[in-house]
Amino acid sequence: MTDLQPVVIIAGPTASGKTALALDVARAFTGTVINADSMQVYRELRVLTARPGPADEAAAPHRLFGVLAASEACSAGRWLKLAAAEIDAERGAGRLPVVVGGTGLYLKALIEGLAAVPEVPAAVNAEVRRRFDRIGGEAFRAELARRDPEAAAKLPAGDGQRLKRAMAVVEATGRPLAEWQRRQPEAPWVKARFGVVALMPPRDALYAAADARFEAMMATGALDEAKALAALGLDAGLPAMKALGVPALARHLAGELPLADAVTAAKQATRNFAKRQLTWLRNQLVADHVIAALYGPAERADALAWVKRFLG
Repeated sequence: MTDLQPVVIIAGPTASGKTALALDVARAFTGTVINADSMQVYRELRVLTARPGPADEAAAPHRLFGVLAASEACSAGRWLKLAAAEIDAERGAGRLPVVVGGTGLYLKALIEGLAAVPEVPAAVNAEVRRRFDRIGGEAFRAELARRDPEAAAKLPAGDGQRLKRAMAVVEATGRPLAEWQRRQPEAPWVKARFGVVALMPPRDALYAAADARFEAMMATGALDEAKALAALGLDAGLPAMKALGVPALARHLAGELPLADAVTAAKQATRNFAKRQLTWLRNQLVADHVIAALYGPAERADALAWVKRFLG
């Protein structure tokens, strides 16, 4: 396995400093930053997803940031195909791929491959979303129980995303999702020697950083960005419409919430999401190097020293 080419993965919860760390690694080791954040793929969401700015993009090549329209749905399978192509291209150009993001499913897919679940046609997904919206979570879950009892038993009525996913798979394929997932995973798309650096800061520090970052977003155009997104009239079930901050600001724009309350709700949603990411990282990702702090100048030397040893 030592002849496999290296790929550095930078993982961590939102607001932990992943972007800065990835840029430092790319600059130090002739690398290219490749996005593994499920929301930073959308071009309409630069501010609200804290996408790298022009100065960052000028300091090192960046790939898969803002490459899809908000009207599209990016699945783990679609991202993996895009990422595999970018990684191969950068390695062919003699550059180090530096994959950065906090979307656990994307990172797991890159390292382990995906279970062989067929792609669900867009028309099936759209019909399932409409049915869920029409009858509600409880009735939808009862309907799913007749088609996929195992999924319905595991999922609460409030978990609309997974309920709809399970229904779409069984409708499109005739087989329940768990049956597909129990099949042997496909081989990884990318043959590589992965080095995983995980940012795992204390929760209080992370929450404070997330709050401060959202305030900065509001000061640099987040509300205007949410307004422009709302003006597109997109299906509320699309992934981009669920990006952190978007639902709360949309409620404000619709006259349902004062702006201060919308900001408070967005911050709380961000903290809740960061907590879930930390839990996933602890339980699902085997990191080769852990930085138990928010990334900053004090952590830079240690992080770059580890990457140098990994590349050795």
